[in-house]
Amino acid sequence: MLKRAMIMAAGVGSRLEPLSSIVPKPLVPLANIPAMDILSQHLAKYGIQNIIANTYYKADEIQNHYKENNFGINYSFIKETELSGTAGGVKKCQFFFNEKEDFIVMSGDGLTDLDINKAYQSHVNSNSIVTIVLKEVEHSQVNKYGIVVPDKKGYVDSFQEKPILNEAKSNLANTGIYIFKYDIFKYIPENTFFDFAKNVFPLILENGLKINTYITDGYWSDIGSLDQYHKSNIDILNHTVKSCKPIISITKSGKYIKGDNTKIQNNTQIEGYCILGNNCKIGNNVKIINSILWNNIEISDNVVIENSIILSNSRVNESVKSQIVKEDMLKEHTYATV
Repeated sequence: MLKRAMIMAAGVGSRLEPLSSIVPKPLVPLANIPAMDILSQHLAKYGIQNIIANTYYKADEIQNHYKENNFGINYSFIKETELSGTAGGVKKCQFFFNEKEDFIVMSGDGLTDLDINKAYQSHVNSNSIVTIVLKEVEHSQVNKYGIVVPDKKGYVDSFQEKPILNEAKSNLANTGIYIFKYDIFKYIPENTFFDFAKNVFPLILENGLKINTYITDGYWSDIGSLDQYHKSNIDILNHTVKSCKPIISITKSGKYIKGDNTKIQNNTQIEGYCILGNNCKIGNNVKIINSILWNNIEISDNVVIENSIILSNSRVNESVKSQIVKEDMLKEHTYATV
């Protein structure tokens, strides 16, 4: 059984702006729960009680959030003064891991219900220095991911970074979830910007070693973009994500999650897929359609919120459609809805 994990939590999250300008990417809420909380609870489910995270952007907010937790987890943190790449960040956490124990690395902005025990058993059976967890994606989406091409035995044959559709040799995406032997640190130099996909994995293959792959049949989503953020919330509302099971309310034409101390009037209409955060006050005759509200939001009477994200501490006095509202400031945005 794996005992220790690292969560990569240093990224700026520019593709999630303006959400990430309010909170660091690992604390962006999914169904009113910070993404890294969901991940931590999932790791704890598999008996992993010691977690280290590298931080950089809004580092103090992340560390303060986990000073106290009810997950049964002991957290450690490092604070990077400059970004050092995926592998470089792991290298800085080498002191945290034991030489005779394997460990798992996951992204703080990932949402997954990966069966960690099955992935780890595949890793052990392969006798590889690293196992990359893969997820099958639609062929039309392969140009959005780092694609891995395994051989017949499940070892990496080659990599393709966001390939053109007609050149893709696989539809198996690298989830950014890795299980490592401690020996991985031999292939990561100190104080050097180093990435796993661009630097470490090619180096391992050049040295004649094999990289194992494990294809998960569980849920996985990278919430790095606004579209994917919205879709991940919808997936939770549809009970697609086993690692996150909030209470869901059903209306005649939709479903929603309501946070603590949020007041909804009897004539409020909720349609499509909606998330209502904590401490929100919804006025009379309000209609909310396919939208996400964060915390401490006031919605005036007769307002329609459609296909929008309302960030914390905002006050909405007029109807909005396909907008992101940040403390009374509107930003045009259109994302796919289901």
